[in-house]
Amino acid sequence: MTDPFRPREQSRGPNGQLAHAQHLAHTDRLAETFYAVGDSAWCYVGNGLSNQTFIRGPEGIIAIDTGECHEEMAQALEKLRQHTAEPIVACIYSHFHYVAGTSAIVSERGDDDFPIYGHEGIAANLTRFGGEVGPRGSRGMVHQFAMMLPETGDDARVNIGLGLFYRNPKHAPYTGGHIPATHTFGGPHEAVIAGLKVIFQPAPSDATDSVTIHFPELDLAVNNIFWPVLFNVFAIRGEEYRDPSVLLTGLDHLAGLKVEHQICAHGPPMSGRSEILAGIQRYRDSIQFIWDQTVRHANLGLSLDEMIHKIQLPAVFETDFHTQQLYGVVEHHVRQVYTGLFGWFDEDPGKLFPLAPGERATKMINAFGGRALMQGAFDEALAAQDYRWALELGQLLVSDPAAQDAQADKARLAAGLRQVAFCSPAANIRNWCLTRALELEDNLDLSRFRIHRFREQEVLSGQGARWVPILRVLLDADAATDVYGSIGFTFDDGSSAGLLIRHSVAVPVATQACDLQITLAVSTWAKLLAGKTSLSSVLAEHGNLSVDQTTQIQALLALFDLPSFRA
Repeated sequence: MTDPFRPREQSRGPNGQLAHAQHLAHTDRLAETFYAVGDSAWCYVGNGLSNQTFIRGPEGIIAIDTGECHEEMAQALEKLRQHTAEPIVACIYSHFHYVAGTSAIVSERGDDDFPIYGHEGIAANLTRFGGEVGPRGSRGMVHQFAMMLPETGDDARVNIGLGLFYRNPKHAPYTGGHIPATHTFGGPHEAVIAGLKVIFQPAPSDATDSVTIHFPELDLAVNNIFWPVLFNVFAIRGEEYRDPSVLLTGLDHLAGLKVEHQICAHGPPMSGRSEILAGIQRYRDSIQFIWDQTVRHANLGLSLDEMIHKIQLPAVFETDFHTQQLYGVVEHHVRQVYTGLFGWFDEDPGKLFPLAPGERATKMINAFGGRALMQGAFDEALAAQDYRWALELGQLLVSDPAAQDAQADKARLAAGLRQVAFCSPAANIRNWCLTRALELEDNLDLSRFRIHRFREQEVLSGQGARWVPILRVLLDADAATDVYGSIGFTFDDGSSAGLLIRHSVAVPVATQACDLQITLAVSTWAKLLAGKTSLSSVLAEHGNLSVDQTTQIQALLALFDLPSFRA
């Protein structure tokens, strides 16, 4: 595949979607299907973003992964009951992404007296992307997973690469039902579950807590590492670096099992020893190719912008959907490997001290001969399907603070993004570009994903003190210049935490070390963070503070980017 943009391969989907033919065809692999895998396993594809898997043992059924919500797993159990009435006697989590529907098992059983197995890192990973990075993480999810694209028309969602949708609309209101693992492990682990021998092998992939689950008596492996798309070294939504060299270890282990049946957390299952082995080997080699060639070209002295045009997957990887660019794209994975190894600077002097975007746009437009000439060049590039150049020119036009007709230039850039979306086989690219285009056209308002939003129920789900240090990343550094002060919070759940503001940062400290202290009910704290009450109202009802203390608390908390603190 030499070019990620192939407009000649555009086609129409059943809901009027305009998309690359490969992207449309991939939907069939993700369609809702309850597969029988061998004589003792089932895999439910198309119920949500992930699969739910069921394994029959001598003592009952083992459920593997429980989806995004109670409703998703409840539907999976309904499907299972069309094939067997045997009880669920255990649950396994392959990794932390799909563990939110376990309460449906409790509802069916009538009790929670069953073991749940999972990696010891799951608990920490479940909280990793809330809190400090909440707005950026949420915004990335909206873009990558087509969460706000229309249901019909050119821009309608096709699929999201690993599944048909992030959350199945039929499952609303998406009730959380996670139950923590009762049996955890950090390394290789063996157990007898439901009368079956089960071997767990850590296999980090897109999650550090991923495990491969081997059932030797069934000649079956369940994993989160052999996806139905080229592995996503780079997630366009924003994620930590996924080291391909670590991933290869897990794939080599999976290949070494030489099983007759394999089920992944995504996509259709496979049967046939030789086919599975060949597929896994091809998959791991595609990842090694990206890593090796990125390092090779870095050693040769090429910049990132040079090497992404040099490194192209060999044709053999186009023969299997598992190694096709149906989720992310190789050139982005190359960038991620490079920056993961060497950092952001790729020895290109132009990137050493770049101008601010607005200043650069103005200078580039002037150098081009003015806005009219650049607008004309954009229109010519778009007509010529020179989409790289069109996007670059379009972004300069909308970044220019001197723009007279900003909306017209936003419409230009949106048109360029839309054409890229329609001719890329990668779900992530189509979804990101269309979401951004709709926002540029004022057809989507994503402003709420650019502010910190604390959900009341989320705050209530843990100790009140957990949320105090998160305020660090909401401090207005300019407003805090020359400010020195500290405030400690004590909550009615027994937890406490404080912040010391100095040098334009908020340093976590013990409550006892703070000059100002306030005691709050966690319920009040949750409403305050969620914007359902104001700081002035909370302080007015607080009987143990002097007027001077109230004034000082208001002044300190007003330094944070939270409207309820300033009201």
